[in-house]
Amino acid sequence: MENYDTTNLLYISYYWPPSGGPGVQRGLKFCRYLPVYGVQAGVLTVDPKQASYPLLDPTFEKEIPEGLEVYRTATSEPFEYYKKLSGKKEIPYGGFVNQQAKDSLLDKVFKFLRGNLFIPDARVGWNKHAIKKASELLDAKKYQVILTSSPPHSTQLIGLKLKKKYNLPWIADLRDPWTNIHYYDQLYHTPIAKRLDQKYELQVLQQADAIIVTSEDTKRLFLNKPVSIDPDKIHVIPNGYDAEDFQVQSQPPQDTFLITYTGTISETYNIDVFLKVLAHLASVNSEITYKLRFVGKVSDGVKERIEKAGVLGMTEFIPYVPHQEAVKYMMESTMLLLAIADVPSVYANVPGKLFEYLASNKPIVALGPVHSDTDRIIDECGAGRLFHYTAYELMLDHMQLMSRSWKINPNLDLPFINHERYSRKGLTKELAGVVKRLVK
Repeated sequence: MENYDTTNLLYISYYWPPSGGPGVQRGLKFCRYLPVYGVQAGVLTVDPKQASYPLLDPTFEKEIPEGLEVYRTATSEPFEYYKKLSGKKEIPYGGFVNQQAKDSLLDKVFKFLRGNLFIPDARVGWNKHAIKKASELLDAKKYQVILTSSPPHSTQLIGLKLKKKYNLPWIADLRDPWTNIHYYDQLYHTPIAKRLDQKYELQVLQQADAIIVTSEDTKRLFLNKPVSIDPDKIHVIPNGYDAEDFQVQSQPPQDTFLITYTGTISETYNIDVFLKVLAHLASVNSEITYKLRFVGKVSDGVKERIEKAGVLGMTEFIPYVPHQEAVKYMMESTMLLLAIADVPSVYANVPGKLFEYLASNKPIVALGPVHSDTDRIIDECGAGRLFHYTAYELMLDHMQLMSRSWKINPNLDLPFINHERYSRKGLTKELAGVVKRLVK
């Protein structure tokens, strides 16, 4: 262990095991590696018995570092009423991927209530409980720095309140855009609600001592807000991969050209060109068995597009699985499919799964905006190709080339991918540097 004086950080995040999802992995890995660089974290989160988690992955509980102090509080949220009134068992996912392709009148009512009664979001009811517990810890002088991680972006209002009360260094970790998130317009905000949400966003950007974002495009997006922000206080620390999660042996199938997509996907993720390419490949390469596999939540709208493209018969749907099982599915694939939502804020979207795809050493075929951060990362790492949503001919040529290579050798694993810069340990060192500079 390197020699550092220890700084104590209060890490405030709604999502923590047994919740699943990439936001949980980010926090877990930070808290695991921060002590290596002289920062000891304590975690403030919600009581899982009262929490509203769209995804569960109890296996993450095994990764909580031994001795890490985790403080859990009550919460006050509307989701139980939502489930009773709507008759649905699931909490809405981010981006509403588990909703119907077309909203019913009741869906529209719920989205309107969510967008106008709960600002910034429906988990804002946790704030009063979290602020009370955080105040106890800070009154006892247990922590010197505060970090709030979002979404839910209501968590940033906890940091805003604690900054005003204690004037301690505060880091706002914004894993996603706020009022520019791709599903924002689906919430039917009134002008008053939208102005209030924008006001909260600008207050956080102004008053946080440091801001962390996951991509250069998100940094540019925040710097273009109508408020003066020092560019030097916004730090880009992307999501990453933990090498220890990828000790699984690669076993691509020998008799099937298997393309896997992991994670959630809704119809805003425009994969129509890929589906058209896959249908054509299957028609002209009868000697190759193609298979498309989705591991995670797939919206009904996407399933309809798959059926319309004529590839439903070669598509497998596997529900959400624990993270380590998802890694196993990656390692048992020929190629990996990546898609980015086809929305105005698309350049700011670097999917967390990208970095785990890189760690798998599997060739990536991606759909998204060219010259975006995702395009740049795939290209710099030599990990595959990204194509525009309309680039049918280019993608077809590429996939034909991959098919010819597969016939020679069905193992298309890449010999070397330059992805070390995205290791969780290295990225945590960058976070520790931000923390240390604030307490000097």
